[in-house]
Amino acid sequence: MKYIVFDLEWNQSPNGKRYSNERLPFEIIEIGAVCLDEQLHIESTFHRLIRPAVYHWIHNSIHDVTHMTLEDLADGVPFPKAAREFLRWCGTDYIFCTWGDQDVMELQRNMRFYNQLSLLPPPVLFLDVQKLYAIAFESVDTRRSLQHAIDYLGIDHGEGFHRALEDARFTADVLMRIPQRLFPLFPSVDVFQNPQNRSEEFHISLPTSEKYVSQSFASREKAMKDREVSSTRCPFCRKNARRVIRWFSSNGKVCYSLAVCKDHGELMGRIRFHKTEDEQVFAVKTIQAAGPAEKEEIRRKRELYLQKKK
Repeated sequence: MKYIVFDLEWNQSPNGKRYSNERLPFEIIEIGAVCLDEQLHIESTFHRLIRPAVYHWIHNSIHDVTHMTLEDLADGVPFPKAAREFLRWCGTDYIFCTWGDQDVMELQRNMRFYNQLSLLPPPVLFLDVQKLYAIAFESVDTRRSLQHAIDYLGIDHGEGFHRALEDARFTADVLMRIPQRLFPLFPSVDVFQNPQNRSEEFHISLPTSEKYVSQSFASREKAMKDREVSSTRCPFCRKNARRVIRWFSSNGKVCYSLAVCKDHGELMGRIRFHKTEDEQVFAVKTIQAAGPAEKEEIRRKRELYLQKKK
């Protein structure tokens, strides 16, 4: 499997949010990517400048960061052509890698604008290099900038940040220094294309956990009444685990539970709700093995939840 490390630069309405196109608030103007083989050696690179079709002036903040002008983009290709060429270059057996999770979403948003989403069917799995860097070198909850990671790892960067190909190269440099054993343990799943019905829902089995993405529901309450959403099956044997702490939420956005599988021990459940554009909700559920720290965290959250109810 290949690793496609990519970075995007995008423009937005130069006249402010009031004049923004609701279907395309961020228009991609540059794609840069590096292809790594299974041993994390660079195989090839990809770069395209994209001629704007929605916003015909570069927002001041974008210009200040990228130093790009409309003249630079005049010879660019239309986005639909760039997207097709990029995916053709990616090939078939690959996984996306990006710094953070926004680039994967914005790529799909731009593809949807041009009716191209069929070229990138869900579920879209990727490696969030920002998250992997935190797990490998700092803490799981830390979110650092790419420049911070480059400086921390002692990678020479000169003045080359904030252009797509350069940032893709830097992201690849960081990825090369992360223990490869972490990759299958912490993949991310993008939910921009959330399932529209039961048949489109998907389960993703990982070495130590399972992720499930549901169809849309009218509310969180209706989602939690759904048997598939509220189940706590063991990710190792797929048998139903007995809930020790039932699903609860202390903030209305995330639900937690603790369950026990007779063969594989204690399991932590987490359901995060996302809103769709038509104001419905869908659930992203993770069931994973629970160590002492996870169990203590669930019990602490449960206690705070009960105190609030009182």
